[in-house]
Amino acid sequence: MTYTPPNVFTTRPTLQGTFGMTASTHWLATACSQAVLERGGNAFDAAVAGAFVLHIVEPHLNGPGGDMTGVFVTASEPDVPRVLMGQGPAPQAATIDHYRSEGLDLVPGSGALAAAVPGAVDAWLVLLRDFGTWELPEVLAFALGYARDGHPILGRVVATISSVAALFAEHWPTSAAQWMPNGHLPAAGDLVTNEAWARSLERLLAASATAAVATREGHIDAARREWRDGFVARAIVDFGQTPHRHSSGTDHAGVMTLADLSGFEASIEDATTVVFRGHTIAKTGAWGQGPALLQTLTILEGFSDAELDPSTALGVHTILEAQKLAIADREAYYGDAGVPLDTVPLGYLLSADYAATRRALITEAASHEFRPGVVPGHTPYYPVLRTEYTTEALTKQGAEASAAVGEPTVAAPARTEAEPEALSTGEMRGDTCHIDVVDRWGNMVSATPSGGWLQSSPTIPELGFCLGSRLQMTWLEPGAPSALTGGKRPRTTLTPTLVLKDGQAVTALGSPGGDQQDQWQLLYLLRTIVGGYTPQQAIDAPAFHSTSFPGSFWPRTWEPGGAVVEDRLGETVIAELEVRGHRVTRAGDWALGRISAVTRDPQSGLLQAAANARGAQGYAAGR
Repeated sequence: MTYTPPNVFTTRPTLQGTFGMTASTHWLATACSQAVLERGGNAFDAAVAGAFVLHIVEPHLNGPGGDMTGVFVTASEPDVPRVLMGQGPAPQAATIDHYRSEGLDLVPGSGALAAAVPGAVDAWLVLLRDFGTWELPEVLAFALGYARDGHPILGRVVATISSVAALFAEHWPTSAAQWMPNGHLPAAGDLVTNEAWARSLERLLAASATAAVATREGHIDAARREWRDGFVARAIVDFGQTPHRHSSGTDHAGVMTLADLSGFEASIEDATTVVFRGHTIAKTGAWGQGPALLQTLTILEGFSDAELDPSTALGVHTILEAQKLAIADREAYYGDAGVPLDTVPLGYLLSADYAATRRALITEAASHEFRPGVVPGHTPYYPVLRTEYTTEALTKQGAEASAAVGEPTVAAPARTEAEPEALSTGEMRGDTCHIDVVDRWGNMVSATPSGGWLQSSPTIPELGFCLGSRLQMTWLEPGAPSALTGGKRPRTTLTPTLVLKDGQAVTALGSPGGDQQDQWQLLYLLRTIVGGYTPQQAIDAPAFHSTSFPGSFWPRTWEPGGAVVEDRLGETVIAELEVRGHRVTRAGDWALGRISAVTRDPQSGLLQAAANARGAQGYAAGR
């Protein structure tokens, strides 16, 4: 190694032990997951219990109507990374022609037309059925208790409700009834309940208990059938038929049908992997953005360790430039290869020869171009490059609803007449969720649930949750690799990571943050694998990311040469980045990154965990 971690203060210790470790974006989810481990459950039991708690305690960041992606290994096959696929497809009637006929040029960022088939709940139940050990009532008891009896609401949840209060009051009365009872906002720390979701959980458990099956797996499948074919599916379809306000500023009905909901089942897939500095990095396929991280690593593999130090201007510049190239390929080539029957050229994009051609494009100056690579036999897609969504367009599209759109990550560009070129403020307005668990047997899981935010679409009163808005990541442009297509998965930003060394899983990590998820995780990987940082040092170290590509969320703008950095990166580093041509936005000292991680040393059995301190919400636990 040619650079070493700085001897600086960390916000917390890296936890160490040999029994079990959990880390997540909310302390209650972490505590409940750890409680499962303490009571004899394995990592999968613990992750599912924690995930259902995240639905309750972080409703502005995920919900039962959303989606999720996980990567995991089992103790029995520690060298086989798998992907838990909880991304539902577009409804069959979600066609470009239909959305265009509704007067739309982008898929809205909120409302039922932005909703894919909910995939999170089915995916968690599949994980529990196939790899867990606990019965369903035991696993759901934590979430059911918080939904029925209440939990202290986060200030950030209150702030989110406040930001869409007018939308709720005027257009989404069912959401107002749930989140602003009697027209009043809750205060941070108030105990709030979700009685409708508690009743829904009880009905799912009742369906499970009365099923004519005698096995644990059969009971879980009975709950899954009730979700897909029973009262949940009927309520979703019936409620969606009533037109309601979208982020377009116009009213539309949903297009989801009972057949759409019945036809989706979560699945287990093979992971996509590359080797970087002797470590195998495992991600989703090209229906997620995960391979863009793998492409970035293949580009960076050809640089010296000193050139990959994220605390230096040279390292930051090199990393940003490699990320721009990989994410340009994401936009040009990535999508769900299953429908239609075309293929994403992932093998070529991840090859060493291709990485060498991309690496050669990195110079001493920051690129302000959108530069996808050339793949034989494939034509790259060039999206519309919006540097801003104009005032006229925002007015037409309904600016009053704009607070409800997108995966809440970095605030949209703040432009004024005086500063027409102003960049993103870097201000965080939320994230999604994440959870990592490792147990003493060597089972390890990293998962990122998202979607179905309380601000995504109107609350379905019978169910206590709303649908997600993942379809906003598709384009209304025929021929795009991520074009809106009925039955096709939208490309997701959800991108947890698993790291293996010598055929054994050693790290599970992930982060909320939309397009920034893999950019922040890359910094963790470089600092731990190349720089020798401890997990907590890597998480606490100054973060940065590029905005020099089309955003995945409405209104899908980009900032050529844009880079958002934490001020702690240092005046000298920031000044040199600007000299190199990066358009730097300062985000504050502790504003970027939401990473958590757990690790395992296969030889000694030592387990570790660390969590992000930014926002004073994420915590790790273990012993």
